[in-house]
Amino acid sequence: MSEDQKRKGQLDLGINRTPEKDRNFHLGGRSFYFFDFDDNIAFLTTPLILFHKDTRAEQHISSGDFAQHNATIGKSGVYGEFEIDFCDVTGTFRNFRDHNISDVEKLAGKSQVFVQDVAAALGYPDFQWKGPSWECFYHATFNQRPLSVITARGHHPDTLKEGIKVFVKNKLLPLEPNYLSLYPVSHKPTRTLLGDINFTEGTAELKQRAIRASVEKAIEIYGYNAHHRFGMSDDDPKNIELIVEEMTRLKARFPEMSFFMIETQHGNFIKHEVKVGGLQGQKVEDLSQLSFFEEDRRKS
Repeated sequence: MSEDQKRKGQLDLGINRTPEKDRNFHLGGRSFYFFDFDDNIAFLTTPLILFHKDTRAEQHISSGDFAQHNATIGKSGVYGEFEIDFCDVTGTFRNFRDHNISDVEKLAGKSQVFVQDVAAALGYPDFQWKGPSWECFYHATFNQRPLSVITARGHHPDTLKEGIKVFVKNKLLPLEPNYLSLYPVSHKPTRTLLGDINFTEGTAELKQRAIRASVEKAIEIYGYNAHHRFGMSDDDPKNIELIVEEMTRLKARFPEMSFFMIETQHGNFIKHEVKVGGLQGQKVEDLSQLSFFEEDRRKS
């Protein structure tokens, strides 16, 4: 084993690392991490399926391609002749939903698609499956920062936990995250919980509600403190726009607290601090940096 591989293994196992307190711990503040999963924490091979308008022929595309082209699907461009089918069982997002698994199948070891896809991803080299926010996710988990997963997937929250537990079983995470909340916003009971009782809201709008609910839950559990800090990563341009809108509203509501939007599309890592008067953006070149907004924590 090379020295680089040894160092990598030590990082994944938490060897030679000690837990670090929150940047504003001495002031009573906490750092809260909100993550999208796909193409942020990890790249999975879960395909979305588009359907040809005339023939119903299936076209499989990646979540990254879907995020890039979803505004023009069925209208123009490379996927202009295809359309989205919203049936949870047979449609475009069927692999992003839980399937009915019988007790016999469970006894035989069958798991949900998400859990299977996480396990399958680990068969590839790290650079292929680790997303741009992986090191932040590791840092938040290792230090047990309150953490939320806010994803467009429609699995049960317990399925998300089972998938993330695969990282722990494979010693890529030292322990399970300190979950503040899990919001798979296409999961119908979760949509209802977020107030979308008629199932009419889009993914980006539901992510807005999930962010708001997570911030409110953070304050409910950890108390109000002017030194709390919140950061959210996402790669979808529309989601990013509406996440910034929601964080701007939250900043106006809680002006003493800090809010950050981390843009991860196209493999970039662009950190925006949400201010009352607008955004301050910074492209981070070193994607191995460990946190959204605690990089200067040792200065405090």
